[in-house]
Amino acid sequence: MSFDRRLFLLAGLAAGCGFTPVYGPGGDAEALRGEIAFDPPRDDDGFELVRALEGRLGLPGSAPRYRFSAGITLSEVGQGITPDEEITRFSILGRVRFRLTDEVTGEIATSGEVDTFTSFSATGTPFATQSARRDARARLMASLADQIVARLLVTSGEWRV
Repeated sequence: MSFDRRLFLLAGLAAGCGFTPVYGPGGDAEALRGEIAFDPPRDDDGFELVRALEGRLGLPGSAPRYRFSAGITLSEVGQGITPDEEITRFSILGRVRFRLTDEVTGEIATSGEVDTFTSFSATGTPFATQSARRDARARLMASLADQIVARLLVTSGEWRV
């Protein structure tokens, strides 16, 4: 009886599950590489987001099929407060609304929204706090870019021509 179950399971594995690795040869990640042009960033946060996206999806080729545009919303919230009412830790909440437009048809291929947060310490000198804030914002943009790329890769079979 046990042997029959193993044989059944092996037969199911041999039949295949239809899963195609995104980063494998001929996968969606390879098909999107260099196919997306990014709107020019308007500020430091936009620059960090585009830099992270280009690092994951590649620089646009000579005739990219899609145009990526995004709106970034950030808010900073004090988290750690001392008895003297000094804030020692901040969280930065980030949200990106994005749209991918097909350059040939002009139609929106896909759109979405991602959000996450990061934190930084405000102890030490004002210079150290500013440096920690800048680093936290860069980390936040990298994390948001990871989410966007994951969403694009997972859904690309639905909208990619």
